Parts: sequence; C-alpha cells; structure tokens
Amino acid sequence: MTPITVVVGSGGVGKTSIAAAMALEAAHAGDDALVMTFDPSRRLKDALGVADEGGRDVPVPVEARGTLHAHLLDAQETFDALVRRHAPDVDAAQRIFNSRLYRELRGSLAGVLEYMAVERVFDVRSSRRFSRVIVDTPPTRQALDFLDAPGRITGFLDSGALRLALRTWFDAEGHLQPTRRLGALGRGLEAWLDRLVGLGLLRDVAEFFQAFGPLYDGFRSRAQEVSKLLTAPGTQFVLVTRPDEERIAETMFFARQLLERRHRLASVIVNMVHPQMPPAAGSAIAGRDVMRWLGARDARGVVALRERLAPVPLLAVPVLIDAPATLKTLEALRVHVRAVTSS
Repeated sequence: MTPITVVVGSGGVGKTSIAAAMALEAAHAGDDALVMTFDPSRRLKDALGVADEGGRDVPVPVEARGTLHAHLLDAQETFDALVRRHAPDVDAAQRIFNSRLYRELRGSLAGVLEYMAVERVFDVRSSRRFSRVIVDTPPTRQALDFLDAPGRITGFLDSGALRLALRTWFDAEGHLQPTRRLGALGRGLEAWLDRLVGLGLLRDVAEFFQAFGPLYDGFRSRAQEVSKLLTAPGTQFVLVTRPDEERIAETMFFARQLLERRHRLASVIVNMVHPQMPPAAGSAIAGRDVMRWLGARDARGVVALRERLAPVPLLAVPVLIDAPATLKTLEALRVHVRAVTSS
C-alpha cells in the first residue's frame, strides 16, 4: 500500500510548509511523491504550482529535484465525482446536479470538506500512481472533523431522519400529500407551512433526498472503506505544534485524540524554535534580551512536550530566517524534517 503521512495541527504552526517540505524530502529520497493541501499561502501556492486553479482537478508537477506533484484539495469536484461514480445512470447524476440545494450546499455542508479530502486521498492510494503521499489538513478543530468525517457520513446514512426524508411528501402537482386528505383544513395547514418555512424550500429538500436515494448504498459502502484508510497500517500522523508553553495543553489534547482513535502518531514536530543565546555582559545589541527570552521559553516548551509525549518521537525544528514560501526556502526546511520523512 502507498504510505500516507497526514500532517495535523492548529493554525499558525507552519503545518502546510512542513507538509510541503516533507514531500520535497520524499522526492529527494527517490519517491514519486505527492503533497495534498487545503489552502496554502499565496506564495506557497506559487512555489508548488497550484496558484489560481492549478492542481485542483489533477495533481500538477513541481519543478524540484526528484518527482514531486502537488494537489489542491477541492471538495466540490470530489463530491461531483462521487455522484457520477455511484449514480445508476447519467440521468440520475444529472438530476442531482440540477438540484438547487445540491449546487448551493455541496461545498458548505458540515463535514463535506473534510470527508471529501479523505475520499480524495483514498482515490490517490487506490490508483497506486504515487509511492508516497503527504496530506495537509485544516487547523485543529476542523482536523478533528477530518478524522471523524467518514463515521459521521455513515451515521447520517443510517439515521432514522434520512429514512423519514426519503418518503414521498409531495404529489405530482407539488402539494403536500399528508394535507390533501384533510380538505380545507389541510389547505390551511399547507398555506401556514408555506408562510412559515416556504414550501418551495421543502420541495427542494425532498427532491434533493429523493434524487440521492439510489446512491445511498454506494455512499455507505465507500464511507466505510474510507474510514478504514485512516487507521490502516500504511497511514501515519505527524502532529505539528510550536514551543509556546500556552500550546502544550492543546498539543497534548490532539495527541490524545489521535491515540484514542487508534491512529498511528509517528512523530511530533515542534516548529519555529528560537535558538538559545548565551548571556553577553554589557551587550548593547538591540533585541538581544528579547531573543534570549524567546530561546529560553522555547527550550522549556520543548522539554515539557518531550517529557509529556514520550515515547512518541519529537523533533525540534528551528525558526528560519526566511519564511518557507518558495522552493529555495523550502529546501532549508526539508533538511530539518528529513528524519521524520524517512520514518
């Protein structure tokens, strides 16, 4: 199976840059590597070749030593591909695409982005096109949704609410069937519901679920397979954090969540660690005291995390002079993540 490394962590820790550097190192080591990312910075997009619409539909090659591709995860395109795969015919798929509710919600439904990201990773592994895949994820809170997304999809498909929604609520004329049997009272009830929520919206919702009816079994089976991907032997997680002491509790929480979900936590990367500076008596260098304080603070944070996370390997990566937002500056970061990438 294609080895997959999922890079997780909160916002502002350099997680996306770490993922790109790990993919660059994998390519240097001879792997046919792919980095899949959610929303890199503009400069990093340019460096990886996924600026604007590049890398959304298919992975694009990155001009780097070795074989490296980059792919910008697109939930909407992945959702459309799923519909085409599981629809019984072209007309059934088109019925869903024509649904106003589907067009408006396909990219914003809770959990859709996270589930479609895992779905896309599953596709990549199944294709066996790449020998190493590095996956960037959203920040911590959304990353927990990333871990839970397949189970949430399966739970929804098995829920009583879905079975209720699949009933035939409207007749061919667009009227509510349960109210037709109540005569004038029923027409009054229908008019009241129309004023309250809008029957047009209810009809759109009913049409949405009815159109999806033939796809549910395929979606359920696929979601179960995708869920297994995150705990498969070839999938490992790398948790990225910073040495700030206020981040220790958050880092420990996320590590515990990974282990409780039976994911393989391969390593923790403590990024942007300031160097420890020796005292210099009588020094008048501006900012030296601040740098000394930052170095001492970061050293305490690294020690605390190392003690609390043992026996999980921990790698401290120093803060770099230049932000890793180009292939040249990513090279400097690549050297520091080499030990984690080769594990």
